[in-house]
Formats: sequence, C-alpha cells, structure tokens
Amino acid sequence: MVRPNILLTGTPGVGKTTLGKELASRSGLKYINVGDLAKEGQLYDGYDEEYDCPILDEDRVVDELENQMKEGGVIVDYHGCDFFPERWFHIVFVLRTDNSILYKRLESRGYNEKKLQDNIQCEIFQILYEEAMASYSEEIVHQLPSNNPEELENNINQILKWIEQWIKDHSS
Repeated sequence: MVRPNILLTGTPGVGKTTLGKELASRSGLKYINVGDLAKEGQLYDGYDEEYDCPILDEDRVVDELENQMKEGGVIVDYHGCDFFPERWFHIVFVLRTDNSILYKRLESRGYNEKKLQDNIQCEIFQILYEEAMASYSEEIVHQLPSNNPEELENNINQILKWIEQWIKDHSS
C-alpha cells in the first residue's frame, strides 16, 4: 500500500512532536523526529556556543532518511525544512502558536534569553511558514493553529482525514 510522507515544521515549542507522535500512533505511519535522529547518529557539524546547541549536518540527515522517505508513510518533525528534497513530501504542515503561549513553553524548556527572543521573533515574522512556502509547492503547504488541546485534536482529525483520502486517491 502506498502511504504519504508528511512534514511537520514550525518554530520550536509549537507542538510538532506532540502532534507527530499522536498522528503516528493513530495512522500507523512512521514518526521521525530529526533532532532525535541527529542525536542518535551524531549527525552534527560542530556546536553553536551562542545558542548552546549542536549544529545539524543537513547532508548527513538527508542521506540517513533517503531510503525511508522512498518507501513512504513517514511523518518528519523538524523546525527547518529548506534542506529536505521537495520530492519527499506530499503535504507540509506549519504549526503556529500565539507568542504568549510559545514564550511560556520555551521558558519551561530552559532556553536562554537570546534563544527565547529569537524563536519568538521567528514566530512573529512567520519565518518557517515562509521557508516552507519557498521550499515546496504552495498547494501542499498548510498552517495549523497549535495553542491548546482542542486545536491539537482538530489538527489530528483533519490530517487523519487527509491521509485516508490520499491513500484512496493513490491506490490503484
């Protein structure tokens, strides 16, 4: 059976991981958190002192994911998206969160002030939505609100319907 590949992107703290894990458990698709994948495989290219985090080696991440993406049925979760091949994804969801809610989520993660402010700015200026729009066909890029459990549930149900329809449309 052919199954779609889905990208979940957005500023850190918008709920990509929560949505991705729940979607995977309800849809049977495979969930991949790129941050975890990089950590497990040490797919890094140095360390960013200013943001206190490792620097992702994007080429090695793409090489690592290539075969799974060809097979299909994968939900990829990452805050960046411009380095993934366009051919990988059938749909892209950019999660968006109100700044006051996002601030609290990032603060609870212990982000330093610079990292906190830069991520809030990123959300205000829709940086990741614009990155997705520039990287993929506009028809497949969708924004979803991600502020509370009700919106999470709505998003899950909406995406599950989309998956079901996609599978119907692509099964011959």
